[in-house]
Amino acid sequence: MSTPTKKIVLEEHFSTPELAQYAKDVYGTIDPDFIEYCKPRLMDFDTMRIDEMDKYGIDMCVLSMTTPGLQLAPDPAKAVKSAIEVNDLLAAQIAKHPKRLAGFAHLALQDPRAAAAELQRAVKDLGLKGALINGHTNGEYLDNEKFFPVWEKAEELGVPIYLHPADSPVEPANIVGYPEMAGPAWEWGPETAGHTLRMIYGGVFDRFPKATVILGHMGEMLPYVLWRLDSRYNMMQHRNQIKKMPSDYIRENVMITTAGSFSAAPLLCAMLALGSDRIMFSIDYPYEYTEQAVHFIENAPISELDRNKICHGNAQRLLNL
Repeated sequence: MSTPTKKIVLEEHFSTPELAQYAKDVYGTIDPDFIEYCKPRLMDFDTMRIDEMDKYGIDMCVLSMTTPGLQLAPDPAKAVKSAIEVNDLLAAQIAKHPKRLAGFAHLALQDPRAAAAELQRAVKDLGLKGALINGHTNGEYLDNEKFFPVWEKAEELGVPIYLHPADSPVEPANIVGYPEMAGPAWEWGPETAGHTLRMIYGGVFDRFPKATVILGHMGEMLPYVLWRLDSRYNMMQHRNQIKKMPSDYIRENVMITTAGSFSAAPLLCAMLALGSDRIMFSIDYPYEYTEQAVHFIENAPISELDRNKICHGNAQRLLNL
């Protein structure tokens, strides 16, 4: 076992009573007893959360609104107003524990220009560290040019966008009849990987080469298919013209976290595929257990240099902590 090291975690969720209504479909795929375990922890900032951090040696927690948040809200004006309120609430909670908590902004992508303005305010005025976006926004993906103001602002500010999963806009045919495959069990991985590939093939990173996307769950499977992505891109008869190979964008514009994936095998594969400079420790609290996450990273068969990078060094560098 390694010597315990400083730990920063980046995919750690909260909610509010007002926005909990949007998560009812997500909760419908998960055991009700586990949802009852999660609900009070999502609403808590000061007691259970900090106590658990203390118990397991988590130095800093970067908070974000749980999926799907406001991205399902039908009224753009109300969504914009609610996002401002959520970010103000988050900043106020962080101010009570500034050495333990940080945060990602919640954005109402229904109005991309308002979302870009809110990202500016959240970073410059509230001190938030970027934004977490819960997948598509009412069926629209981030490769759409309408969202370029958000990418432009994120690149200008030098902050990352954490792309968190959400349910597919339409239930994929290959999971119909198999609830074991719904939501976080399987559906979310291909959905989020596909969203990221749309951004690559859609030229988002050619247009905004300094943009950084964070993917949880050990990279949503993308680190393990880099060679095939390049091979099949080369053989396609019809393809969007991008400046580099698909794998180059994943290695240069994507960082990943260990959130929800506490296994040495994918960690070692990700290190070989991307390098230890692009991996960051995370938990996915309260949907995963802190004890399991910490045991995993402290016992992973990696060097202490890499462990320190993954546990805190890379996050400190990326988020200017």
